[in-house]
Amino acid sequence: MNASDRTPADLLRSALAADPARPLVTYYDDATGERVELSVATFANWVAKTANLLQDGLSAEPGERVALLLPAHWQTAVWLLACASVGVVADLDGDPASADHVVAGPDRLDEGLACAGGRLALSLAPLGRRFPAPPAGYDDYAVEVPSQGDRFAPYAPVDPDAPALAVRDAAGGHTELTGADLVARARRDAARRGLAPGSRLLSGLPWQDWDGVSAGLYAPLAAGGSVVLCRHLDRLSPEELDRRTATERVTDRA
Repeated sequence: MNASDRTPADLLRSALAADPARPLVTYYDDATGERVELSVATFANWVAKTANLLQDGLSAEPGERVALLLPAHWQTAVWLLACASVGVVADLDGDPASADHVVAGPDRLDEGLACAGGRLALSLAPLGRRFPAPPAGYDDYAVEVPSQGDRFAPYAPVDPDAPALAVRDAAGGHTELTGADLVARARRDAARRGLAPGSRLLSGLPWQDWDGVSAGLYAPLAAGGSVVLCRHLDRLSPEELDRRTATERVTDRA
């Protein structure tokens, strides 16, 4: 990966330049049987469309805060990189009442109504399906995002030293990381795990703290590897997990 990368968006650009066709995120939901595989190019396209929606649709500006009321999911990964591309703070499980905008999954819609700014709802259904009707007080992400542009350029350069991610810490509070801090941490985590270009890390960790989101996205991205992101992994038997590890050519588990 490029040693000069200082933001998560930089990491994605470097991955795209290196090998756009390789898998980046392979997502399983063992409650629904869903499997989605996103190449670097496909993931980057989702990020570009979402960043355009964030910048133009929600009029989000650098330094604003987006509360992401979402689980470990491939669409959450898209939102994290879209926020980094615009320069807004992605606040995982953040307080919607103090956020400028909120993005909520189907089980947290009532909570997200506390946000006075823009609100987007994600069904998190297989294939990114839309809601039958937009939930009250929200626009449906799956309706809004397809028409957005496939290329993204921020109106203002993203400052690597500005806050980029807020996530829970081990004590239960919130830690804010700048883009540069996040990249440095992700690289350290990748080195600690022995990740390298082509590594495949399987993670079933929830994204409730840095360890989960690092294993589920940032460390594999920083290493030039990929992640097999599994939700409801506890529903698999040990034998089924071993089969998935072999089928997906996993090199490490989180």
